[in-house]
Amino acid sequence: MTDSPVSPADTASSSAQRDYSETLFLPQTDFPMRAGLPQREPDLLERWNRIGLYKKLRAVGRDRKRFVLHDGPPYANGNIHIGHALNKILKDLVTRSQQMLDHDANYVPGWDCHGLPIEWKVEEQYRAKGRDKDDVPIIEFRRECRAFAQHWLDVQREEFKRLGVEGDWGHPYATMTFDAEAQIAREVMKFAESGQLYRGSKPVMWSIVERTALAEAEVEYQEHTSQTIFVKFPVITSTDAALVGAAVVIWTTTPWTIPANRAIAFSKSITYGLYEVTAAPDGNWAKAGDRYILADKLAEDIFRAAKVEAYERRREIPAAVLAGMHAAHPLRGQGYDFDVPVVAADYVTDDAGTGFVHTAPGHGADDYITFINNRAIFERAGTPIVPHTVGPDGAYYDHVPLFAGARVLDDKGKEGDANKRVIDALAAANALIARGRLKHQYPHSWRSKAPLIFRNTPQWFIAMDKDIAGPGDTLRHRALTAIAATEWVPETGENRITGMIQNRPDWVISRQRAWGVPIAIFMREDAAGNVIDLAPGPGFKANKELADRVGAAFVAEGADAWFAADPRRFLDGLVDNPADWTPVNDILDVWFESGSTHAFTLEVRPELKARRAVDGGHDTVMYLEGSDQHRGWFHSSLLESCGTRGRAPFDIVLTHGFTLDEHGRKMSKSLGNTVAPQDVIRTAGADILRLWTASVDYSDDQRIGPEIIKSVVDHYRKLRNTIRWMLGTLHHFRGHDIVQASEMPELEQFILHRLTELDEEVRKAYAAFDYKRVVAALSVFMTSDLSAFYFDVRKDALYCDPAHSLTRRSALTVIDQVFRCVTTWLAPILVFTTEEAWLARFPSEEGSVHLELFPQIPPDWRDNGLKAKWDKIRRVRRVITGALEVERAQKRIGSSLDAAPIVFIEDAELMAALKGIDLAEIAITSAIQVIAGVGPADGFRLDDVASVVVVPGLAAGRKCARSWKISPEVGSDPDYPDVTPRDAEALRVWDAAHKHA
Repeated sequence: MTDSPVSPADTASSSAQRDYSETLFLPQTDFPMRAGLPQREPDLLERWNRIGLYKKLRAVGRDRKRFVLHDGPPYANGNIHIGHALNKILKDLVTRSQQMLDHDANYVPGWDCHGLPIEWKVEEQYRAKGRDKDDVPIIEFRRECRAFAQHWLDVQREEFKRLGVEGDWGHPYATMTFDAEAQIAREVMKFAESGQLYRGSKPVMWSIVERTALAEAEVEYQEHTSQTIFVKFPVITSTDAALVGAAVVIWTTTPWTIPANRAIAFSKSITYGLYEVTAAPDGNWAKAGDRYILADKLAEDIFRAAKVEAYERRREIPAAVLAGMHAAHPLRGQGYDFDVPVVAADYVTDDAGTGFVHTAPGHGADDYITFINNRAIFERAGTPIVPHTVGPDGAYYDHVPLFAGARVLDDKGKEGDANKRVIDALAAANALIARGRLKHQYPHSWRSKAPLIFRNTPQWFIAMDKDIAGPGDTLRHRALTAIAATEWVPETGENRITGMIQNRPDWVISRQRAWGVPIAIFMREDAAGNVIDLAPGPGFKANKELADRVGAAFVAEGADAWFAADPRRFLDGLVDNPADWTPVNDILDVWFESGSTHAFTLEVRPELKARRAVDGGHDTVMYLEGSDQHRGWFHSSLLESCGTRGRAPFDIVLTHGFTLDEHGRKMSKSLGNTVAPQDVIRTAGADILRLWTASVDYSDDQRIGPEIIKSVVDHYRKLRNTIRWMLGTLHHFRGHDIVQASEMPELEQFILHRLTELDEEVRKAYAAFDYKRVVAALSVFMTSDLSAFYFDVRKDALYCDPAHSLTRRSALTVIDQVFRCVTTWLAPILVFTTEEAWLARFPSEEGSVHLELFPQIPPDWRDNGLKAKWDKIRRVRRVITGALEVERAQKRIGSSLDAAPIVFIEDAELMAALKGIDLAEIAITSAIQVIAGVGPADGFRLDDVASVVVVPGLAAGRKCARSWKISPEVGSDPDYPDVTPRDAEALRVWDAAHKHA
């Protein structure tokens, strides 16, 4: 039976006198085949807003366990991109599915509004107008930053809502609201009060273009070409006197750091030798008779680079000898008259260079650690403190001999004159043996794209290894303990962040910018400039009063209160002389700010407060962001909460990968391979983006592009058409048609069993945040089990059986259950389509599929024995269908109802499974004959069901004018001479009901 039968020409003449289509229960629905999502979705968004869906969700979930997804705040500085779309849709999948799993799953969106991303954009606008930011009063500049951030917050809010993301859009959080700024200030004051905050001088990643330190999360690595030099450091003292006059050779890609050199590092695991040049070209830097100390593994490469024609290895230099050695700076006698000690370090390798590492403590993390680990050695050599050589603008300070004013990089990030001047000075001092260029990955600012430098600067740090409440109770220990107590999705995230916490240095939280929350503390310094007291601080007696004053001012005026007037007014009456104290005007790193968001959202808003397992409760808090946030938001949130509360702010952390184009390349405007979510929504609809998001393995990098979108659209159409057919069929379903499962035919009971299987699988997948598994399971069910099998088989009974038919009523009952299950299971993914379908089935002014729970499936529907039986039946059916496809391709039949095949079954278990089954009905043929035994060799068979052989045959009899079945019984009822007895009964019932009899 097809959906739109037309009476065939060979039926009795009465068929031409009557249109049987009106007697059929054909599908009827207003649910369109063409989705028209770009036009329909905004109407549904308006409906959800009108009925107050968010408030309804909170109301129905009021007494449930809470599942709170705390939003990682995006920067409010531009339109959203495809990565934003994936992230926000994933969050919506989490909250909607958890809500339907019987939680109160709340989502409050948030925005990160401070810091360089916004400040940089405002400065760009200034530059375009010829204005200088430094000429603008700080309060005015901050006001413009606030306005810029608010504009893009509003733009992004609408773009996120268009994705179908449900949340409290009317009351988001933002780091620039006055309450938020006040709490962020309170949080840093807690670190000061506990003694974890200190001012130190360490090399940090520094952006010359942006004039500020950068966190690791703000750094990206790009290919860069650096100048390289091999430099001689003459040995001046050694336990082996014969080595005096030889030279330790270093190799560096940063010639400009040579003025800051204070040591040479070597490895105790590398074999070193004393080498002598025996032949070299005239005028060569490396000359015959020169003696060099080098790593043996690298000697050949070094001499090749130095254009040495011949050399000899004189002997090995033991590590013990190197450890007692001192060299002269290559520019000795020109202001660099200190000794350069040779010290051991674990990070030195012989993979490249010379086996020695030039060490400038003010310009490298390893260099600085080497200084700390060997402070006494450095001090004896004339270097008691880490030297400051390069200023914020990338220029050498005036006190740097020979190179005062030379620039490492200019204000646009281009190479300055420092490298050239240093190289020229080294060459003039006969300190070089070779030079070259190297292409390598080098740190750049992810905003300005300019190269960075390591630079020693005074910054504010949070100590990782300082005891807090007792011995061993350090921030590092707390964080590692909290990581182990957290669920990580995927599990690899735990190892990743554990390694980062184990190895990270102290947390630098200060930035030398204007737009942000200030480090709202005061310090007292001694005559040498050392910090001796902090307020708040461990020894300050009015910590609470000071924090309350600052907090209250920030709540009233925002963080501008720190800059609008002298902050020392907050100290009045709390200290003897406020003038003795210096307010800190550095602002907080935005990662500290975003890491504090739990303090002014989860702990403050009543609807977000959760009684977590750590509190003895059953509520859950999740953080969800990209995998780069192991070093970003997850990291800073973990440290901030552990430092102030002793535990993580989350119970579950879920991470996703990055979005690439469909060829696996990073998206960029220059390649023209970007996919804008706005374009996909405009042409295909947000549900297409949502289906793509749910289908991909988000734990890894995903791909998207025109062909992938096209395949997702095709996938969507199949799902939609299945839903549409169910809606059309259920048009004829009435309450009195319901049949109890125990009274249904086996086929219906099998489909109910499949619902129990899917219910378990879907619930487990949603609970494990495995959305691709949900999509895969439902797609197979809807296309294979339903459309290609069950619906196909039951169309004849549904369309043609009498209204009272048990088979028809059972099928309708089952389809009603399937519809309820499928639409609710898909609701977190296809939010618009399932709402449209639900309202088509259950019209309501206030109702919504999103207010439903996943349906409770009766456990007695499960029948594993029945499933095993129908798996066997479907194997036989697959062979029959294959044989009929061949016949149709050869044009020996038109439809499967033209056929009456003979089926030979050798397998006794398969034969037993068919007992009591109308195989012709299941195979959709007009007749069928089943024979136990071996089939003929020329019969049709499938390799994986070799015991079943099909011999095609044509059905005998006349074609029914109503159902199109071919049967000898057509015409056996004289009142209806052109139909089968079954169709005659259906017509008699129909005519009686419509008074046509």
